[in-house]
Amino acid sequence: MNDRLAALSQSAKQELESAVTPDAVEALRVKYLGKKGELSAILGGMGKLSPDERRELGAKANALKTDLETKITAAITRVQDLALDAELKGAKLDVTLPGRGRSGGHRHPVSQTLEDICAVFARLGFVVEQGPEIELDWYNFEALNVPADHPARDMQDTFYVDGGTLHAGFARETPVVLRTHTSPVQIRTMLGQKPPVRAVMPGRVYRKDSDQTHTPMFHQVEGLLVDTKVTFAELKGTLDAFAKAFFGAKSKTRFRPSFFPFTEPSAEVDVSCVFCSGNGCRVCKQTGWLEVLGSGMVHPNVFRHAGYDPAQVTGFAFGMGVERLAMLRYGIDDLRTMFENDYRFVAQF
Repeated sequence: MNDRLAALSQSAKQELESAVTPDAVEALRVKYLGKKGELSAILGGMGKLSPDERRELGAKANALKTDLETKITAAITRVQDLALDAELKGAKLDVTLPGRGRSGGHRHPVSQTLEDICAVFARLGFVVEQGPEIELDWYNFEALNVPADHPARDMQDTFYVDGGTLHAGFARETPVVLRTHTSPVQIRTMLGQKPPVRAVMPGRVYRKDSDQTHTPMFHQVEGLLVDTKVTFAELKGTLDAFAKAFFGAKSKTRFRPSFFPFTEPSAEVDVSCVFCSGNGCRVCKQTGWLEVLGSGMVHPNVFRHAGYDPAQVTGFAFGMGVERLAMLRYGIDDLRTMFENDYRFVAQF
């Protein structure tokens, strides 16, 4: 058996030295050290030996096994180095070829427009305030001087979340709605701080509309300025500055009398047509003007609901639809396009 162990050691050494692939080395490991390998076959005949012979042969077999394992590990390292060397000597990688770059993402036009609007007012000293999209009827309507029989409170216009619920501070059941504008944030802001207030309120709002120029969910930015002796002239100056910053230095504005329950006096604000520079075209219906937002001086009843004394403070408020401004800025003719998640549309911006 000693001769067989010596012969096994010699043949294994020769075959491992001639192996050139990892698969060949693995085959030799199985051949010599596997459960049915040659070393196991030799050790299987140890039962016929005396105890002293078994002890001596076992020690030699263990030493041979350790030696073969060392040689196999060295052979694996050698054949891996040979494979790497062959790969390096093979086809060359041309590092001067241009890479396969990935196309970058694109900001949605509504997101861009919303951020640009807020940035303009930030330069005018306004801070950004946020509020909940699921709102109490009191904040959404009553505190804004919208009477119970006003058309805006009709179920055809407003999404009601449930039949009503009790809330702290309210003596009776109060309906809950998806806010129809961001004006409730004005009330919450005034209830939370004393004058002066100078803030804009961006966010999503909800109404029961769906056609080429309306969607059930859209975005608004509203603004509020409250202080002592605030005048309508300041409102005009602020919105004129916004129009010039957003649409271009040559933009002009005009104010038309209007009505909103929460402002008095109220005015619609037009900007000179961005498509024809005020000369008249199909978009502005040959008038040279485009309606962009509503505004007015805050109604005294709104101040009273917010805990302000209308004899001590005055203020103005305004609101605009972000999607409408985005359509004017980018020449988009169908509002629904903005919400169809078509990458080809978003990739243009």
